[in-house]
Amino acid sequence: MSARRRLLRWFAARAPARAWALLTPTLLFLLVLYFVPVGLMGVYSVLERGTYGGVVWRVTGAAYAQFLDPLYLRILGRSIAMAAASTVISLLIGFPLAWAIARSGRWRRLLLFLVVLPFWTSFLVRTSALLFLLREDGPINAALLALGLIEAPLALLYTPGAVLLGLTYGYLPFAVLPIYASLEKLDPALLEAAEILGARPWARLRRVVVPLAMPGVVAGALLVFIPALGAFLTPDLMGGAKDLMIGNLVHNQFTSARNWPFGSAASTILTGLTLAGVLLYLRQREARDA
Repeated sequence: MSARRRLLRWFAARAPARAWALLTPTLLFLLVLYFVPVGLMGVYSVLERGTYGGVVWRVTGAAYAQFLDPLYLRILGRSIAMAAASTVISLLIGFPLAWAIARSGRWRRLLLFLVVLPFWTSFLVRTSALLFLLREDGPINAALLALGLIEAPLALLYTPGAVLLGLTYGYLPFAVLPIYASLEKLDPALLEAAEILGARPWARLRRVVVPLAMPGVVAGALLVFIPALGAFLTPDLMGGAKDLMIGNLVHNQFTSARNWPFGSAASTILTGLTLAGVLLYLRQREARDA
C-alpha cells in the first residue's frame, strides 16, 4: 500500500473524532448557558417556596397548580395574542420591504444597512426613543395639535397599542432579514416565465414568490414570535402595569415577589409551549415534504 493511501486511510479513520472535536466548543456553550440553567429552572419549579424567598427542598407541584389560576392563564393568553399580532404585522411590513430591497439593484447594500442599523443601538435606547415620541408632550401629539387634528393630547402610552408598536418596532428586522435572504436568491427567470404563461402580478406573487420565500417567512415568524412572547422590557416601559405579559410575570416573581418556584414554573411552561409549537411545525413540514 502506498504512503499516500495509508495517509488518506488514517485521516478517514479519525474523521469522527475530529468532527466531535470541532463540535466540542458549541456543545460546551449549550451545556453551560442553556441546558444547565433550564435544568435548574425545572428543578426549582417543583420545589416549595421559602418563607423569605429562595426555595425549600421539598418536592411539590403547587407552583404549577398556581399557574392554572384564571388570572395567570389570561396573562399567558394576552402574551400569545400580543406576540402573534406583532408577528403578523412584522411579516406584513417585512415582506414588501424585503422584496423592495432584494430588487433595488445598486441601492441594495444601503437599504440592507439601514435595516441592520438599529442593532447598533441598545434595545433600551430605542424603546426610550419611542417613549419620547408617544408621550403626551411628545412630537406626535405636538404635531397633531399644531395641525388642528386634535383638541387635547392623546393618551398614546401605556396602552396595548403602544406595547404592540414597541414589539413590532423592536423585532421587525428579525422578520426582514430571513425573508430578504430567501427573496435575494429568487431567480428572475421564474417570474418572467410566469408572466409569459399569462400570470398576472398578484398570481405571480401568490404562486411563485410567496412559496419560494416561505422558508424565510417561517424563520422570520419564529424569530419575531419567540422573543416577543417572552418580552418584559417593552411591556413594562410602554404598557405600564395595565398590560402585564408573561415575561413581566416571571421577572416580578424572581424580584419583588421572591417566589422562585412559581417564576420557574411559569418559565418552564412558556419554554415547553414554545418548543412544542416549533417541534409540531417541523414535524408537519417533514410530513409535507415527504
